[in-house]
Amino acid sequence: MSSTPAKFLMALLGLMGSSVALSGFAQDTDVNQVRGMITPRAQEAIDAGLAYLARTQHENGSWGSNQNSGNLAVTSLCGLALMAGGNQPGRGPYGRHVSRALQYVLAHEDRLQPGFLVNNRASSHGPMYEHGFATLFLAEAHGMIHQREMREQVRGTLGRAVDLIVKTQNREGGWRYRPVAADADISVTICQIMALRAARNAGIAVPKSVADNCIKYVKECQDLRVSGGFRYQRQGGLPGFARTAAGIVALNSAGLYDGPEVEKGLKYLMTYKPGGANNQGGGFFGDYQIHYYYGHYYAAQAMWIAGGRFWREWFPAVRDELLTHRQADGTWSDGRFDRHYCTAMALIVLQIPNNYLPILQR
Repeated sequence: MSSTPAKFLMALLGLMGSSVALSGFAQDTDVNQVRGMITPRAQEAIDAGLAYLARTQHENGSWGSNQNSGNLAVTSLCGLALMAGGNQPGRGPYGRHVSRALQYVLAHEDRLQPGFLVNNRASSHGPMYEHGFATLFLAEAHGMIHQREMREQVRGTLGRAVDLIVKTQNREGGWRYRPVAADADISVTICQIMALRAARNAGIAVPKSVADNCIKYVKECQDLRVSGGFRYQRQGGLPGFARTAAGIVALNSAGLYDGPEVEKGLKYLMTYKPGGANNQGGGFFGDYQIHYYYGHYYAAQAMWIAGGRFWREWFPAVRDELLTHRQADGTWSDGRFDRHYCTAMALIVLQIPNNYLPILQR
């Protein structure tokens, strides 16, 4: 890694109050990480996918189909997918679409619970998923907004959204489906800590204790002694692909990039490399397939951050597999989850080498 990106990363670690060492990816240069990763075939698929999202954005600025129409998580992920292609609010081929998505998210701050970002009229797997992804979207867009009034509005909303996440962290150090400090699970926890990391990078204050307590909780969800994989919660349940991907990125987002937890987690995750034996059979209900796009969204980020052989082996495999899953209309869908959601997740994964999203920049 060149000296400038290394200093940038260390600065980010310092913002979270961490003194951990750089992990193995620091040995690679940025050029080696991205050269040839987005093939012409992949770029063609990306272009078609982005055009689909732009073409199917609702008049109110949201995305989502049927009961998921207007869901803030789906809308935010679609906005992030456009940004991962180099579009900024008001700038780029799809800059107008990003701005409209931001305006939609800003319009859905709960009046009864300031800072809570949710569309109560849309179907949701849990409102804190909506809040986490929406907060991430605002944080990632914040530094790209050139219109002063909108930038100030985003910053104010982002600050309140962060306050809500901080206040609803439970005693274990995690978060759950609703904005209350009750129980916790790793899938909601990753959404919140990643949003906090993005907000911290944008200059919003986040107490160091929040990241420290999150690390403690996520570690307690890991089967460190045997498999290295992560469970859904601290007690009960088996380690799995999507849960482990989320667990590693949660640790990274909280400032932990190295150590036995990360190393064993990555080793476990590599057993699920696309095309491997663990991914065969079981249809869409096997461990690898049941949350396919969600799992790969985090797995690709984990490998990008780890770098080295992890990234070099993982990304070409997932890239080529995603291209085989592409639908005839240029979208992605698993038949169960929203098509906009699946397409956005696939596009974010495929565009990681662009290095445009601040949360993943080196």
